[in-house]
Amino acid sequence: MTTEIIGTDAGDARITWHPAQKARLVLAVSHGAGGGIEARDLQALAGTLPDHGVSVALVEQPWRVAGKKVASPPKTLDVGWRGIWPAVAGPGLPVVSGGRSAGARVACRTAVELGAAAVLALSFPLHPPGRPEKSRAHELLGSGVPTLVVQGGNDPFGRPEEFPDGAHELVEVPYGDHGFAVPKKADLTQEQAVTLITDAVVKWAGSLG
Repeated sequence: MTTEIIGTDAGDARITWHPAQKARLVLAVSHGAGGGIEARDLQALAGTLPDHGVSVALVEQPWRVAGKKVASPPKTLDVGWRGIWPAVAGPGLPVVSGGRSAGARVACRTAVELGAAAVLALSFPLHPPGRPEKSRAHELLGSGVPTLVVQGGNDPFGRPEEFPDGAHELVEVPYGDHGFAVPKKADLTQEQAVTLITDAVVKWAGSLG
């Protein structure tokens, strides 16, 4: 594991690398507006994918590196993502652009522009909680590349059944909330929920290219 600071037009970003020994893909994945790369799904992917030929770059957006508590506006997030792209594309491998929540929106908005091989959208915020009329489906549907959505069954930002038909694949994590936490009374343990996520991403990544 190595860490590097990358200067962007939105400020310094930080990349924590979890390299695969014989990498065939890079997954560059960022956090959401309410947390950092310590999120359970991001950490699980970083711990699992390198054994399957995928190097993982956990990206901390400049606002997070600067210690701010409120995420930057979408356009600024996109600027930060563009700024880190040369570093994640540097190894010369296909790059999957990924993120959770707000990071997933960034990945979808910039995928074609940056030449991403695919998009991984974790907990895509289809709409603000309780505001289905404020749909962000156009961002997901406009990704322009193969896209996998992994969504909690009880995500208040959009349950799986709310998602529109499209070219994307969607994997549901039963009972999961926006952070993929599952209640103790569920017939799925937290560990099983996380394994469901990593298994789905490993299978999907294996189908790319």
